[in-house]
Amino acid sequence: MSQEFDLVVIGGGPGGYVAAIRAAQLGLKAACVEKRGTLGGTCLNVGCIPSKALLTSSHHFEAAGHEFARHGVKLGGIELDLPAMMSHKDKVVADNTKGIEFLFKKNKVTYFVGSGHIAAPGQVDVSLNAGGDEKLSAKAILIATGSDVMRLPGIEIDEKKIVSSTGALALSKVPKSMAVIGAGVIGLELGSVWRRLGADVTVIEYLDRILPPFDGEVAKHAQRILAKQGMNFKLSRKVVAAKSGKSGVTLSTEAAAGGSPEDVQAECVLVAVGRKPYADALGLESAGVELTPKGFVKVDGHFQTNVPGIYAIGDVIGGAMLAHKAEDEGMAVAELLAGKPGHVNYDAIPSVVYTWPEIACVGRNEEELKAAGVAYKAGKFPFTANGRARAMGESEGFVKVLADARTDRVLGVHIIGPNAGDLIAEAVLAMEFSASAEDIARTCHAHPALGEALKEAALAADGRAIHI
Repeated sequence: MSQEFDLVVIGGGPGGYVAAIRAAQLGLKAACVEKRGTLGGTCLNVGCIPSKALLTSSHHFEAAGHEFARHGVKLGGIELDLPAMMSHKDKVVADNTKGIEFLFKKNKVTYFVGSGHIAAPGQVDVSLNAGGDEKLSAKAILIATGSDVMRLPGIEIDEKKIVSSTGALALSKVPKSMAVIGAGVIGLELGSVWRRLGADVTVIEYLDRILPPFDGEVAKHAQRILAKQGMNFKLSRKVVAAKSGKSGVTLSTEAAAGGSPEDVQAECVLVAVGRKPYADALGLESAGVELTPKGFVKVDGHFQTNVPGIYAIGDVIGGAMLAHKAEDEGMAVAELLAGKPGHVNYDAIPSVVYTWPEIACVGRNEEELKAAGVAYKAGKFPFTANGRARAMGESEGFVKVLADARTDRVLGVHIIGPNAGDLIAEAVLAMEFSASAEDIARTCHAHPALGEALKEAALAADGRAIHI
């Protein structure tokens, strides 16, 4: 006998668990199938949450050794306790994942620990981790299986000397040297962790710049700051081979355009070249679900696949591979299934890099606006002119506001500076409500506060910043 549900979600990551909880709140009988054994997906288990724990801890370590003295705090004998740092990270992960299990119980979401397989439209077979099987009938099935580490041809990840982001979160000792393949968000964040803890970090990037999705001016500024901190960059180079030895790994690289070979030696190599959709062993082919040439699940404007009753969200459908984007999509699907309007505004999805200083953006960047032929105006304000940033001793970076030249509507906001990941929320809200730069400029901001930099950048878009 099969158990019957209104919604069965395959995948317990941010998109999946949020969809299940929201569906239950709306009166639907919901179930979630997750094979990991802990909820939260990549984000909570081996991604966003543990990396931010290590980023915070390593930042404290570096600040204690190099920054506290200028604030009048003198310390001696700074020592790294890596096991304690890892223990803190593990506890943060455990507390968060257990919290989701509590939320499932609170909202009466049925949780199956096992692998889900779509046997047919409206039917999910679950192979339980503890043994045995369950057959589930569902009015709607939601695929929320996320993404997996993308690999480079010819380079075998062993999670010892050549590691993915998962292995880089669990190293047992600080390597003397680390080569990071890929200058995206994951590479720069985890590279920052191990540089702060003592590793000599070299970042190798195929493109001629770091952080390709971000505003070019912001990316250049970020590279200068990270280089000043001690991170080395080799841009416009591709890795063609990796050879492990007793003392580490030798990477064979050449110019992206070909030729100019150069070897890079490192005790540890982090492969951080992106992520790919996880759509394996789900029964999608037999169920007739269409995929894109790159393996993403194809959906319409309401997240439904070509098979009625089967939906998909999050990394597995492409777009920005961000936990909060998946959460919004999960909410939208649940609301649509309950007969309510569900919608995601993809023009107002923020992105954050949790290096220090942090980097955050929402909307379009200058390169995109120029390519689209959009007439715009830019307002920029440096944190060196912000009183709170100076008091903190964190005055690197700036805020940039891009607004339509005719209507003054905010088209994009880009921040590199202290707490940029929190500051961007105001800009996201402004864009969600179609605000103008003048709307931000006329909004009273507390003083002294970092948020004043956003107000001043909005004023600068009209040529009337006060403090520069």
